[in-house]
Amino acid sequence: MCSFVIVIICEIIPIMVPINTGKIELDNKINEWLKWNKDPKASHEVEELVEGNNIEILSNLFLERLKFGTAGLRGHMGPGYNQMNDLVIVQTGQGLSNYLLNAVSNASEKGVIIGYDGRHCSKRFAELTATIFIAKHVKVYLFSKVVPTPFIPYGVLKYKCAAGIMVTASHNPKNDNGYKVYWENGAQIISPHDEKIQKYILENLEPIESSWDVTKVYVSPLYKDPWSDIMQLYFHGLKQTVLYPEVNRNTILKFTYTPMHGVGYEYMSAAFDAANLKPFVIVEEQKLPDPEFSTVKFPNPEEGESALELSIKTANENSSSIIIANDPDADRLACATKMKTGEWHIFSGNELGALLGWWMMHTYRVQHPDTDFSNVYMLASTVSSKILAAMAKQEGFNFEETLTGFKWMGNRTVELEKTDKTVIFAYEEAIGFMCGSNVLDKDGISAGMCIAELAAYLETIGFTLYEKLYDIYAQYGYHISENSYWICHEPNTIKAIFERLRNYAEKPNTYPTNILNGKYSIVGVRDLTTGYDNTKSKNILPVSKSSQMITFTFKNGLVITLRTSGTEPKIKYYSEICATLEEKNLTLLRTTLKEMVSTVVKEFLQPKINGLLPRPS
Repeated sequence: MCSFVIVIICEIIPIMVPINTGKIELDNKINEWLKWNKDPKASHEVEELVEGNNIEILSNLFLERLKFGTAGLRGHMGPGYNQMNDLVIVQTGQGLSNYLLNAVSNASEKGVIIGYDGRHCSKRFAELTATIFIAKHVKVYLFSKVVPTPFIPYGVLKYKCAAGIMVTASHNPKNDNGYKVYWENGAQIISPHDEKIQKYILENLEPIESSWDVTKVYVSPLYKDPWSDIMQLYFHGLKQTVLYPEVNRNTILKFTYTPMHGVGYEYMSAAFDAANLKPFVIVEEQKLPDPEFSTVKFPNPEEGESALELSIKTANENSSSIIIANDPDADRLACATKMKTGEWHIFSGNELGALLGWWMMHTYRVQHPDTDFSNVYMLASTVSSKILAAMAKQEGFNFEETLTGFKWMGNRTVELEKTDKTVIFAYEEAIGFMCGSNVLDKDGISAGMCIAELAAYLETIGFTLYEKLYDIYAQYGYHISENSYWICHEPNTIKAIFERLRNYAEKPNTYPTNILNGKYSIVGVRDLTTGYDNTKSKNILPVSKSSQMITFTFKNGLVITLRTSGTEPKIKYYSEICATLEEKNLTLLRTTLKEMVSTVVKEFLQPKINGLLPRPS
């Protein structure tokens, strides 16, 4: 059985479905949960809370419920309806299976593919899910070992499944877990599937007795382990995309790799082999899955130097000049390069987006010398750099932006490919990259191989990754960003912050017009929560009422977006200012960016007044 840590839920921002409160209702919900739950340790933890009369904690655990959204489920592991545990997983599986059987033709024969990462309880949750689908006579492809998240959307397409399920909380803290769902098109689910799945879950809460015996999975004729097939198919496909295998074999570059205590080691090793690259130097302390994430405070390579401390140490000891890192489920990629000064430059997601976008364009041109770019597309989320748009304007390919999240880019890729368009690259600034369209989601394994290939190629022409980045900027314009976040555990505070911005002059749809006492004027506002847009954009993005998101465009060209995270208690900000070298001094540009961003944070978010916590250093 999985062990849990009791967490006070009010200290995070869960997505919840309200249930009528009251002592009788609380008693009923606790008794109901204890009746249905089969994990004695979890039941004992609840009983201790009841004996201690911890009403506030119990109310949060039992009178609220994790809601199934477009990211599936994600939350703390522990007892109750508002956390991730065996019973919640069983209820979710029952609802999802019933919905699939009603929504997808031949869902039983098509089946579902299920994977899991190395977190506490991930395998258990995956096996429980498989048990439910087999009880409903649905074919199940359940991986026999931990796999990267990209293997699930890839497997959905290869096996023509009705859906795919990945049990992972990606880079969240160790006490979290999640349940991510892909539709039969190979992309993450979007509305209305999420609302309908939630409805089916609530209609199928009482677990059937056969839900709990996971041993039945492995003796069922409906079960198949897809690991060997997917390994062969996925890496054979990667090998076909390699541009210069001889260059890769002969490069003098030495790479250091960390899977960040996650699943990536075996799979990145296979990717390097597919690309004909020599083996990388591994960060031994982080080589194998470790659900405790014992050497990192946050298992997220996006956090920068604090997360890559051991990688930098290993690289320095082994005369390695490039670090490649995945997050624990290997769908994101981070990269750092050693400068001539001996310091390390950790590339931002936007910088990697520029480099990988250029490489995918170069690769396509070499592999399709007689084809123009008229039907070729690159995508990026709306909060990402507009460097791809600048490249598209010069090179003749098509660029589109989507709402934030790969669910939008994956589904847009499906739409474009139905009209015989080719999507060669998509990315979001949060170090997520889709190189090609074999996986309709971010894929840190293929992206890691691509960045290594690019580095090897650049070495033959006397460039480093860092030098190539500025070569790209010199050609397509300097795109300078500053992105970060503030932490807020109070949903009402977050709502008040954004409502204040929408009623800045105490009138509806009246937004700020300047910052710093008029020094920098605002010429455009786009609010994707309400649909307000005075920018007269040609491509209007759809409204998404489920999250807060406002973009301000300034007269000097700065664009800054404020939005809430869908999975963490964060208010994020994304900023970018663009200029050619002839137009502005880069030092002045960076100074201006820093001044404007700090002012927007101070005047719009008001961290001190609202009790926001800074990003951990």
